[in-house]
Amino acid sequence: MRKLAVIAVYLAIPIAAAVASFKAAEYYFLAPLDPTNTATSIFEVAPDKNFREVAANLEVNNYIKHRYAIRLLAKLQKKDTLVMAGEYEFSPSMNPQQILDAMVEGKMILRTITLKEGVTLREIGPILEESGVTQKALFDQALQDPKLLEELKVPASSFEGYLFPETYRIQRNTPPRKVIQTLRNQLESRWLEEWNMRLLELQMTKHQVLTLASIIEKESGNAEEQPIVASVFHNRLNKGMRLQSDPTVIYGIRDFNGNITKVDLQTATPYNTYIIPGLPPGPIASPGLSAIKAALYPAETNYFYFVGNGKGKHIFSETLDEHNQAVNVFQRGNGSAESVNETAAETVAPQETPLSEPQT
Repeated sequence: MRKLAVIAVYLAIPIAAAVASFKAAEYYFLAPLDPTNTATSIFEVAPDKNFREVAANLEVNNYIKHRYAIRLLAKLQKKDTLVMAGEYEFSPSMNPQQILDAMVEGKMILRTITLKEGVTLREIGPILEESGVTQKALFDQALQDPKLLEELKVPASSFEGYLFPETYRIQRNTPPRKVIQTLRNQLESRWLEEWNMRLLELQMTKHQVLTLASIIEKESGNAEEQPIVASVFHNRLNKGMRLQSDPTVIYGIRDFNGNITKVDLQTATPYNTYIIPGLPPGPIASPGLSAIKAALYPAETNYFYFVGNGKGKHIFSETLDEHNQAVNVFQRGNGSAESVNETAAETVAPQETPLSEPQT
């Protein structure tokens, strides 16, 4: 009996040690810092930090109990070199395994950025910087890289018009080249194969269609009206008439102050379509899907002119006399709207932005 008791004591010691070790392991490795605190905050894993530094920051910022615990956990699972840089949302109620898995699987916070139709390259950089995606200076620098243009198969000297306007979810501090690639690839993913056949029918290149679509976009932000606007420009191109679009003139002015003048219309630039024949050398903005479709499939009309009526709509005209009459009424305030050609008035479509009008 006494011998059994001695044996029991000897057995109890390692068992107790094992239980204690398990409890310690559970405390450091498995248990969260504070199971009751579910409040989340942002934790950033910087690209230049190794896992030793990441673990220390987790402890300092009160997400885990001890840095050595998560380091050992990561080492045993061979995950210490698999952690992805980025922003994460953690809370003290998460255990070390959950935190480690989130960083290895890249369950990071993504920033939402919205590029509206008609946005220009000059405007995209500040949007990206404000959202924390990338720095404007680095983005603008990447845009000027001819190797990147070639790599992303842009048949032009600029990315203007080739970065698709849409809402994106991108992580903070994404390299600018990767951002550009994402925006560029989105255009290609939205371009339909059947449109390539349409290019042959129109005898236009993709670059020319995007250029025309960008002008349509800047002239009218309304999808219902864009095919009619497109018909005006197609009709003018087919007749050898200059497009005479104010947005193209504005694009060619380096520091436009918001007020287009007669001098601006008479100043020669590659984008002044009051002077140059045909299309400008490239897009003047990023056209949306509806503007691209309008450029490819314009409405069938006999219109060569349009003018804004001051209420966010357009009057389209077939002849110069009709157009001058509309200009006299809606821009100069002479005469009444009832005096404008009824046929032209019927083509008025709603739109979202003030427009300019081509004139001869």
